[in-house]
Amino acid sequence: MRPAALRERAAAALAAARARTAGLTDVVSDPDLTAQHSPLMSPLVWDLAHIGNQEELWLLRNVAGREFLRPEINSLYDAFQHPRAERPKLPLLGPEEARRYAAEVRGRVFDLLDRTPLEGTALLDRGFVFGMIAQHEQQHDETMLITHQLRAGDPVLAAPDPQPPQGPPPPAAEVLVPGGPFTMGTSVEPWALDNERPAHVREVGAFWIDTVPVTNAAYQAFIADGGYTDPRWWAAEGWEQIRAHGIGAPLFWRREAGQWLRRRFGVTEPVPDDEPVLHVSWYEADAYARWAGRRLPTEAEWEKAARHDPATGRSRRYPWGDADPDPVRANLGQRHLRPARVGCYPAGASPLGVRQLIGDVWEWTASDFLPYPGFRAFPYREYSEVFFGPEHKVLRGGSFAVDPVACRGTFRNWDLPVRRQIFSGFRTARDV
Repeated sequence: MRPAALRERAAAALAAARARTAGLTDVVSDPDLTAQHSPLMSPLVWDLAHIGNQEELWLLRNVAGREFLRPEINSLYDAFQHPRAERPKLPLLGPEEARRYAAEVRGRVFDLLDRTPLEGTALLDRGFVFGMIAQHEQQHDETMLITHQLRAGDPVLAAPDPQPPQGPPPPAAEVLVPGGPFTMGTSVEPWALDNERPAHVREVGAFWIDTVPVTNAAYQAFIADGGYTDPRWWAAEGWEQIRAHGIGAPLFWRREAGQWLRRRFGVTEPVPDDEPVLHVSWYEADAYARWAGRRLPTEAEWEKAARHDPATGRSRRYPWGDADPDPVRANLGQRHLRPARVGCYPAGASPLGVRQLIGDVWEWTASDFLPYPGFRAFPYREYSEVFFGPEHKVLRGGSFAVDPVACRGTFRNWDLPVRRQIFSGFRTARDV
């Protein structure tokens, strides 16, 4: 890609992220911005200033070599110095001050982008550091959307519902993925983050995988069959969690007058049978899979189902090919405030016919979050390396809350297996 096109792409990604940030923070009052709506999440105003602070650190300081605009606030917005539960007690910038600070940084960044060669160092190569910052902001936008879901009060966000499924339904409930090697990860995607690298060959045995994510209706059958009261289906730690916290359904669900209802961004509505189940922990996904006589796919299986083309032996960028995501192929970018019904987006299917692998819901896998062979932390250890280990499970595929700039066939997300507030669902697999 030519330098002018790279600059245009980076500028567009940064502008889209900032527009979304404004949309998530301008719709609530200052007291809502400064309040902590859940101990699991930061106040929205912390995210707002943190976005600007990271942008200043990596672009104005590390690339341009400038002095910090507000050096006294750096420690306040260091995510590793202050756990989320403690952030409301910090002397944070107020809403208007945070907006002005982020806007001043962004203005200087656009000036920097116009005159900086996008080559010469690993940070600048093909605009990587600008893409990294756009992804960072979009990831915080998703976090802020989670905070909106946890927030009590009247709804403040609106978006049209996804279109119903177009074309014929999937021909089968599951798809056979043939065994053999495939290329996992990437060494060529210019804005791929360190944990996606390097590309390497994995040998994966044949397996069956669900054509679509597990639905609310299917999950209700698990509940009705006593899934939450039978320890046979649960990992020991998961069983302790549901007993200790009285969990009997996905987060935000409740039973009323013989039907399941859910709260979604301030609106209470019947749980739709044909949407992917949402807001379940890894333990819940794993228990359902055991109950169904199946299992969660490994991360390598998920990626092979999503990227491997058996006809050519090549790994694609996305299930449908190498073209960037669009509204015909995937539910991304907060265009909607819910997953699409299962069976949507046939144009986004993989070569084997697996649908909705990108967008709608993050999908839990069976795998721990671990480095690939040859992994190298870049540009800082705290993005990935400090989270490697059995404490975190891998999620793949993105959700309706993820922007396309932060979603690829190689993109890896991770979280603690108890997490339920995230936009997480799953699909199941089985051995041949």
